[in-house]
Amino acid sequence: MRVLFTVSTWPTQYAAMVPLGWALQAAGHEVRVLCAPSQAAAVGRAGLVPVPVLGGMEEVLRLRLQYHAEAVDGIWPYPWLPPHPLTGERLDRLDAFDTGHFEREVAPELDASAARSFDAAVSYAREWRPELVLHDPGSLEGLLAAKVLDVPAALCLWGPASPHDPEHMRIVPTDHSGSFARYGLGPFDLAMIERAVDPNPPSLKVPVGAGRLPVRYVPYNGAGPAPAWTARPPEGPRVCVTWSTALSTVSGPDSYLLPRIVAALDGLGCEVVLTATARDVAALGPVPSSVRVVENVPLTALLPGSAAVVHHGGSGSTLTSLWAGVPQFIATFASEQQVTGERVSATGAALHVPGHLADEAAIRAGVERLVEDEVHRAAAGRLREEVAEAPAPAALAAELEALATGA
Repeated sequence: MRVLFTVSTWPTQYAAMVPLGWALQAAGHEVRVLCAPSQAAAVGRAGLVPVPVLGGMEEVLRLRLQYHAEAVDGIWPYPWLPPHPLTGERLDRLDAFDTGHFEREVAPELDASAARSFDAAVSYAREWRPELVLHDPGSLEGLLAAKVLDVPAALCLWGPASPHDPEHMRIVPTDHSGSFARYGLGPFDLAMIERAVDPNPPSLKVPVGAGRLPVRYVPYNGAGPAPAWTARPPEGPRVCVTWSTALSTVSGPDSYLLPRIVAALDGLGCEVVLTATARDVAALGPVPSSVRVVENVPLTALLPGSAAVVHHGGSGSTLTSLWAGVPQFIATFASEQQVTGERVSATGAALHVPGHLADEAAIRAGVERLVEDEVHRAAAGRLREEVAEAPAPAALAAELEALATGA
């Protein structure tokens, strides 16, 4: 069987799909991943075959535009303005981004680029003839290709955020290019998504307006090496701190919380392990001796045995923490992260604080509570059991084969 993946321009948005790709390949199926050229190396490192033909709007720009629109509509929840959508620079006033100029001069070319991306996906699918298409929420090219070829398709959720969340935090882009209509399908509508692969434990109550295909979340946090010391159990309580690979780029410099987190955890009596990108690590400056700083170490090596984890509400950090059964302190700086924090905290497995309220006192008190209060650990343990009880990617691969072949 031939299976076509299409993915967005952000690796963390399709990381949850990677183990399913492995399972399909291990079952003897051919897998190809349509992606933008910027993602070819990341897809290849994941052990999948990239086909770098997609284009369209970069995910960073789409999110910045979304945040600016939230600020214009008066629902941006932070005391600072979001960054300039095009440059990423700090805005001192909203009208410093000329929306009219963008709509007249920039948006038409972006729409044309998106149309070319949709056309490339359909063209490749017509030639390669997949029997099944899987796509992440940010890549509707796969859905269109499946509709045109009349083969089954499924959207693959990347975390607790859903296409059916409120419009301002929607994770599925709008088809401004009109490509679905160009191919005779009418304007894009969420009802076109018939199936959703869902790696979330049921207790998170993520709304899925389609046929739900549960799958066990198997972490894929990249291909970085795990230091030998990670195999040894910590001597005392370990607090893991992990931060986004692109949060400051998308949400602005006010979202860089690492120095404040380090200061809050100093003297807590815990071993603190902080993993982040090289750029974020370099910006930290001196850290206390109780803090071990590492670059890009897989969370699967750090979280087991940890007493708590501090992060920004990204889907990979959240689901990997659930997989490990570790209570979470989540400080969020964007709408998608906010809904993630709210859903996990509602289960008792996390404490959620909007980023602008996450001062040193709130961080320290929250982490102390997670480390000392058995209630949160018990809740995290229950969610870990739910993750383990879901069908493994290999089982879902067999189910998808039956769907595609009619067996």
